[in-house]
Amino acid sequence: QLQLVESGGGLVQPGGSLRLSCTVSGDSSSGYNIGWFRQALGSRAPAKEREELACISRRGSTIKYYDSVKGRFTISRDNAKNEVYLQMNNLNPEDTGVYYCAADSRQIPACRANTATDWGTGTLVTVSS
Repeated sequence: QLQLVESGGGLVQPGGSLRLSCTVSGDSSSGYNIGWFRQALGSRAPAKEREELACISRRGSTIKYYDSVKGRFTISRDNAKNEVYLQMNNLNPEDTGVYYCAADSRQIPACRANTATDWGTGTLVTVSS
């Protein structure tokens, strides 16, 4: 069974940066599109309704960013290490939340919260002065 573990969250001041990592085990990460998603603190929304942030295809040839993070966040992957990263720059308080990575096994290069099949447990990012 595929397992994903996020790391790298923490407290950062507005305008600061963080780099999140998603470590994949149980199978090769190269078999999956991997996406990063966010859920606001205190939200009880189901996983399928989490905010989509970025997606990277199996070999990294296709990358998609959603509007809220375009120009600030960068997704990348290292399949040799079974890791996917999210570099987050120019963070603002609205970026506060729990960040999740998830695997989407569809053949098309896409990641959607309502089709992701395996999720990590999340890492908390707090942007505050």
